[in-house]
Amino acid sequence: MTHDAVMNLQDRPQAPDPYAQLPAVPGFTLTSDDLAAGAPIDEAFVADGGDRSPALAWSGHPAGTRSFVVSCFDPDAPTPAGFWHWTVVDVPADVTSLPAGAGAPDGSGLPDGAFHVRHDGGGTGYTGMAPPPGDRPHRYVFAVHALDVESLGLDADAPPTKVAFTALFRTIGRATLTGTYEIPA
Repeated sequence: MTHDAVMNLQDRPQAPDPYAQLPAVPGFTLTSDDLAAGAPIDEAFVADGGDRSPALAWSGHPAGTRSFVVSCFDPDAPTPAGFWHWTVVDVPADVTSLPAGAGAPDGSGLPDGAFHVRHDGGGTGYTGMAPPPGDRPHRYVFAVHALDVESLGLDADAPPTKVAFTALFRTIGRATLTGTYEIPA
């Protein structure tokens, strides 16, 4: 990538919070032993590091929650549509955490009934952060959506944007936790 291309990337306006543009729903709490809100993400969770999904735990979701969707989205990716790093569908309502590494491509770290859809890199499971070298820090929004249905009725071939669109109409609560990551030029 040329210096001019890096400068052009850095001059882009920052994308808005992707969830601020959706209909408002009650919030609940999302925490992690591996991430801190607004802080840089550890190398263990990036593409050139351990490429593992971080541990996530949530609480305070609305009564009536029947399942969850868990995702990680980069709204700052240099594309018009951002970049989906991870999407887990049909997480049972009695599950309130995922351990580090739950994003393994084989799905072995997921609870019964839950499954991954492909990330925007084309693979299955979690893919770590890999912003263009020299670009500004990217935000990585981990989100848990509380849904009013046990299943979205999708399968592993659904793209993450379809999951997000389908979940929009079933979401009764949302929790987010945002970390940052950048690669120096």
